[in-house]
Amino acid sequence: MTKLSTSAYKGTRDYYPEDLALRNYTFQKWREVCNSFGYEEYDASVLEPLDIYASKTSEEIVSQQTFSFEDRGGRKVTLRPEMTPTVSRMVAARRQELGYPLRLFSIPNCFRYERMQRGRTREFYQLNVDLFGVAGIEAELEIAQVIDKTLKSFGATSDMYEIRVNSRVQLQQNIEAAKPRQDVNSVLRVVDAIDKMSAQDFAQKLSEVLEEPQILIEVLKNDKPTGEVKDLVDRASELGIKLKYSPELARGFDYYTDIVFEVFDTNPENNRSMFGGGRYDGLVGTFGAEPIPTIGFGMGDAPLYNFLEVNKLVPQLKLKTDLMLIPITESDLEMVNEVANKLRAEGKNVAVDYDIKRKFDKRMKAAQKLGIPQIAVLENREIKVKDLV
Repeated sequence: MTKLSTSAYKGTRDYYPEDLALRNYTFQKWREVCNSFGYEEYDASVLEPLDIYASKTSEEIVSQQTFSFEDRGGRKVTLRPEMTPTVSRMVAARRQELGYPLRLFSIPNCFRYERMQRGRTREFYQLNVDLFGVAGIEAELEIAQVIDKTLKSFGATSDMYEIRVNSRVQLQQNIEAAKPRQDVNSVLRVVDAIDKMSAQDFAQKLSEVLEEPQILIEVLKNDKPTGEVKDLVDRASELGIKLKYSPELARGFDYYTDIVFEVFDTNPENNRSMFGGGRYDGLVGTFGAEPIPTIGFGMGDAPLYNFLEVNKLVPQLKLKTDLMLIPITESDLEMVNEVANKLRAEGKNVAVDYDIKRKFDKRMKAAQKLGIPQIAVLENREIKVKDLV
């Protein structure tokens, strides 16, 4: 008989109680912050038609990173790699029924078949926050506040992270001045990967997609914020939020239309991008509905956990079971459920060890392994409580 592996599918995670406690804590913080800004939670199926991403996200995700298959009806479907096309589809379906500004958030389970590395798994949970119906930079300003408050809700301070912003419109104008050899999006994808290569390699990649790459390189070195980006940086500063203008910031998805942002961990042990987002005014319109100005971001759980870990912000979470009730004799076993239910009625979370034939030391060690802080020994109608912490 073939021995089955005990490992989870590559790129996915098992959640033992202590792991799930951290996940639940994270979800709780996410929900509290979103609710405080008036965002309402929604959800959708993890299965989507593949074509919802084919024209609305990036070619790399569709061709290389989706878990796609053909269903029994011959339809091409996929496990969702992100939530933005889904929420856009949902809003388009009820375009006239919904009230605006519309504030929505979700914590979907997503799947991407990509190269695994620190902070990147093939299955992940992601906080998605989207604001529909606000065309001005008030929307960008609100999203910046949600990001800032979310990170601070975990105990972070402003020096632990950096919120970078840019205008894709301004960047596209600079690209046009450098004469792209093909389409602008092909150049944007090179610019978006600037942090992943050396300056020499970046210049080489630009020369492959631009006729005059040096023009863009000089602009990226010396460009200053203007217009809405400058207003956004200034107004955020008045609210105590520091936004850093980054002229090379592009973001990889094709649906972004103007302001984009990305959040970086400043800790030297984890100095990397954690998450980002931006404005995507045209996506709802691609579903046949009237377009809606929209902005949003997605924060993955794995990069967030790395951020919490290196900055020593992971909380010591208490598991839910308060005590293990251990009966000693047959007569104690007969009344143990009555005792347990009385304790539960008083608000205690009580587990029972029914194995009176097992040695007491082993029963106590089992409770310790389970992370239960106390045991209550029931013997001859008396209870003695022992603290295991």
